Amino acid sequence: MTMDVNTRQTQAAGTLSPEIGPQRQPLNNKTTDRFWGYFFIFPQFVGLLCFSLLPLIMAFVLSLMKWDGFGERSFVGLDNFISQFKDEEFRIAIVNTLYYTLLTVPTGILLALLVAIGLNRVRGKVIYRLIYFMPNITMSVAVAVVFMWLFNADFGLINLYLKEWFGIKGPMWLTDTRFVMPSIAMLSIWMGLGGNMVLFLAGLQGISASYYEASQIDGASKWQQLRHITIPLISPTTFFVTIMSIIGSFQVFDQSFVMTSGGPAKASYTIVFHIYETAFVDFTFGKSTAAAVILFLIILSLTLVQMGISKRWVHYED
Repeated sequence: MTMDVNTRQTQAAGTLSPEIGPQRQPLNNKTTDRFWGYFFIFPQFVGLLCFSLLPLIMAFVLSLMKWDGFGERSFVGLDNFISQFKDEEFRIAIVNTLYYTLLTVPTGILLALLVAIGLNRVRGKVIYRLIYFMPNITMSVAVAVVFMWLFNADFGLINLYLKEWFGIKGPMWLTDTRFVMPSIAMLSIWMGLGGNMVLFLAGLQGISASYYEASQIDGASKWQQLRHITIPLISPTTFFVTIMSIIGSFQVFDQSFVMTSGGPAKASYTIVFHIYETAFVDFTFGKSTAAAVILFLIILSLTLVQMGISKRWVHYED
């Protein structure tokens, strides 16, 4: 009996196996996810490689060479960097750019935060947000041309209002070395106010109302709520806005190029303006690229410093 049962089972298995055939092994889910992940990031990776990483590497290589843009390149080592640090115009550009950064970054962040706090308390946030954000998407060259007329010392609206309303004779905004950089800074603050305000508004709306309700029960004032709840909880947004504002301030070019051409007496001569003139006016692309590399290292160093000290004042929610 036992042999008959085994024989029947063997025959049954032999009969069924040709019909069923070998089963396919299903693809691993992790392998599939990994494939589609690489598939979707591939175009972005190619763009990053072709338009960012390779030009960055070529910039470092070109900064070590002497080249006028047409002839042959010759290797000069660190001579381009040494000549830039010895160049008085480059030092003036660094000082002017730092001055511009000190004027725009703290003021722009503070005003954007105040406007965001105000808009967060009123109705019609969408309309006000659109109005404040419109200058941020306007072409900087067009805005600079308009502000040239506003800052005109003879018939500009700003000096006209100063004279009519306050009886004050307005300064020579764009032709006086004392006022030209503050004038450009005011334009930049006005243009960047909307973008920073939207970021701060998003951070404010992400704060849970339970924090403010609990503080009201404890008797906290509005100032105490702002100091101990609002500011700490939007510190990640403040950190991001600060980094982006500093990077943008070191790259300022359009305003000074259109409004003053770097003058008067190079009072609005910035680092990027120096890079432009060295490359496309003097046709010394090696020195220009060396200045660009120095600017890159300055921005990278400031960003790393901010990231290092951010642990002391940036608070992330769990």
